Amino acid sequence: MPNARVTITDRSTSDATGFDVLRVRARHLAPDRDYTVFLLETAGARFGAAEYIGDITTDPRGNADNELHLIVDEAFSSTIVNGQRARVDLNHAGMWFADPADDDFCLGANSPVTPFDGDNEAGVQAFNSANRQPPPAP
Repeated sequence: MPNARVTITDRSTSDATGFDVLRVRARHLAPDRDYTVFLLETAGARFGAAEYIGDITTDPRGNADNELHLIVDEAFSSTIVNGQRARVDLNHAGMWFADPADDDFCLGANSPVTPFDGDNEAGVQAFNSANRQPPPAP
């Protein structure tokens, strides 16, 4: 997907409405496919903590424009590390092909199956926020 572009913007509205608005705009992705969207501790492989926040679907031209309503600015995971409760901030985003077969056009028929979908079967990560600076910690 050499001309693909995904833009994710966060509109901070949780103080006024109880949720933030995360807008996912995509252009020139593979057409007629679903992608899962996650908030992540780390954008690249080994991802750390991850929260499944929704799906986007591209149209026949490979474009999508979705708004997700959730807490984004203060998103975190709480887990036990070495016997102590630890907070892990989720300051990155990632998108996976929702169907394991949807990435075959670029990786072949034996591409890996990942657990990044509600049915525990997704394709590989298609996009992430690795090339941007994370926001400051709350």
